[in-house]
Amino acid sequence: MRNSNLSRRTAMAAFAGAGAATLIGTVHANAATDTNHATASSPTTTAGLQITASPAAEAERLRLATTFRGSDFLPTGHYAPPGTRVQIVVTPLDGVLPTLHTGLFDNYHVDTAQRAPRSYPLTAGLNTVSDPYGGPLHLRFAGDGERALVAFGAGVERMAVFELDKTPEGAFQDQLDARTSAPYVELVSPRALITVTREAALLHRDQDHAELMRLVEQVIGSHAAVSGLDGSRPLHARKAGRYHFIEVTKVPTGVGAYATHHFNGFPRAYLDRLLTVDGLRNRGWGFYHELGHLHQQFAYRPAGLTEVSVNIYSLEAQRLFGQTSNLLTVNPATGLNWFQSALPKLGTDGLNFERSFGAYEKLVSLRQLELAFGTGIWPDLHKLIRLENPQSDWQTENHLRYRAFGTYLSRVTGHDLTDFLVRRWGYPIDTEGVAQMAALGLPQPPVDPSSLTE
Repeated sequence: MRNSNLSRRTAMAAFAGAGAATLIGTVHANAATDTNHATASSPTTTAGLQITASPAAEAERLRLATTFRGSDFLPTGHYAPPGTRVQIVVTPLDGVLPTLHTGLFDNYHVDTAQRAPRSYPLTAGLNTVSDPYGGPLHLRFAGDGERALVAFGAGVERMAVFELDKTPEGAFQDQLDARTSAPYVELVSPRALITVTREAALLHRDQDHAELMRLVEQVIGSHAAVSGLDGSRPLHARKAGRYHFIEVTKVPTGVGAYATHHFNGFPRAYLDRLLTVDGLRNRGWGFYHELGHLHQQFAYRPAGLTEVSVNIYSLEAQRLFGQTSNLLTVNPATGLNWFQSALPKLGTDGLNFERSFGAYEKLVSLRQLELAFGTGIWPDLHKLIRLENPQSDWQTENHLRYRAFGTYLSRVTGHDLTDFLVRRWGYPIDTEGVAQMAALGLPQPPVDPSSLTE
């Protein structure tokens, strides 16, 4: 990367050439007739934006006590072709500079060099960047409200971008027709960023994209509600920035989609649910589930609950859309729903929570707690964890997370859950954990939660 100094006056002139919308922080990306990329000889920029710094992803993970970092990428609406020298003009208004990221997260890409974006620290003035693989351009800008102006010049290409409440559907459709050289498309809302290939976007271009992104916002909101992110104090504020949902090239055998640091990955085969209104509203369990992983707190997430407790968020999303609970679906192998197959096992000799039940059967235990004490136990639990922040080593202290699961749930329900968790469901809470639950001195539940069903 080569950088050169540029005066503030020159930078502001470049922004003026990009259009007044850039001065109020809007990516100038709605007009389908815009030039698709600047010529090498052009000194003006194709578009620009004002960005505002927010806490870094790791700082937010620590505040929220989650397992994974969420995204802290800022969309730019631009794409860099492989090996092309692209120009970016940066004017820091408060002394803080952003970092440019080229490419996407794609954890199982056949080329290991393309499994994560490449980062390029930017300097004040004119920056020239060339990335061997190219890809969508995003910015990271960590801080506390500092501002910067970023303008894009020669070499960049404009992606088709739909932004909720800013891009008319017709204008987005025009972009899909006009911006054919950029192989990616992005859908943007206040708390979501969806990045997919142009081919995938065209397969589902007939959708109402405003309605789609409103549904995405609703799902994110439902997960935030379960997490107790109600803004009642700074500790309980919503996560800074957006969640990033990416079309990936490959997933492991037997995996439909995945969650990890910074993003959720979805293969092409899943996009009929991610990119369609009907799919997201009525068949979106996989999306609800993967987003749930980005909300799971680590303190009470032992390995045996990783794919179980994540679905407290999925169930809430199903309730949001009036869907029948997945726990009431019939297992073709048994002819029973998951309550019916799980409940006869409770309290039997040799019962072990991790080995005796399937994932949906395990989820029944958490739904029974909701039926006994209300769904408000989950926001209370999340808030208490953020306040007390119990720690455990992820490799060697799985038992501490089972202890935390038992003691913290007993505290938020106000009842001793030893009989329910340990004796009825066989949760592997060790003797010290059982002693800690007893030491709380809480009463027994007025109704045996293990008897409850839908």
